[in-house]
Amino acid sequence: MNQVPVGLVFPGQGTQKQGMGEPWRNTPSWELTAEVSAATGEDLSELLLHTSGEQLRRTDLAQLAVFTISLIAHAEAVRAEAFGGPVVACAGHSLGEYTALVAAGALTVGVGAALVATRGRAMREAASAREGTMGAVVAAPLAEVEALVGEMRAEGGEIWIANVNAPGQTVVSGSPDAIAELGERAPSIGGKLIRLQVGGAFHSPRMAPAAEALRDALLTMAFAPARLPVVANVDATPYTDDGRWAARCVRQLTSPVLWERSVRTLTGPLGCRRLVELGPGRSLAGMIRRIHPDADVLSVDSPAALPTRPVGER
Repeated sequence: MNQVPVGLVFPGQGTQKQGMGEPWRNTPSWELTAEVSAATGEDLSELLLHTSGEQLRRTDLAQLAVFTISLIAHAEAVRAEAFGGPVVACAGHSLGEYTALVAAGALTVGVGAALVATRGRAMREAASAREGTMGAVVAAPLAEVEALVGEMRAEGGEIWIANVNAPGQTVVSGSPDAIAELGERAPSIGGKLIRLQVGGAFHSPRMAPAAEALRDALLTMAFAPARLPVVANVDATPYTDDGRWAARCVRQLTSPVLWERSVRTLTGPLGCRRLVELGPGRSLAGMIRRIHPDADVLSVDSPAALPTRPVGER
């Protein structure tokens, strides 16, 4: 058997779709929907099986849906002993960081679900109070995108780097006018802007009211010592039990998601030779392969994606 160190990665908002729970509903881990429902007051079974795709675009519902499916995928992968090696670290993209903290033991399912519900509502309210949007700049180098965004801000534009996902893929966040202008100027740096169908300017200073609401909620909830290091979005550094995860979760709402650096932390200092994506879609696998073209990546987005024997077994 070829055992290799494994890192678990969890997707964020934007991977949700109508009926996303259907492939998982007959698995033993479907019972997690009841636990998340009890912690949040939302009917997760209804949300995952019957809620329309349009309704699932709502920030608070999208986040709960993706969080729950990712928890189920993780639980089923553990039950199937599907990783093919020891799990040595976790990371999650934006919302996915909360799933990573549950998987690492820093949060219980109930506390994690309650925080995700609070976060989603707060982000939705902040976005409703001040219109914003996001776009992905593809093909342009990060340094060129940063320079253009800095130039636009110096000219009075409200625009910020939101996600550094992979080489040639940088997400920006800001006012609709500023994002539209960046789309016009992106060809000057060899890039193209793809508008994202999101409800606000996430991971930017426009989420400051949401950060305050999340900070208040975190005062009543506790993090436990993590069993595994979790690589933080805000600085791409692995942490276990240093008592500062609450502050990082607050900061994450207004700071860029440093995903490319996080993946390099997993595959570099933490020694992960295989990365397993757990949850809906395969967006993280695509980013990881842009970062490491020869990466060993497994995406578990349905029970059918679980190997019939552990990955790497001969």
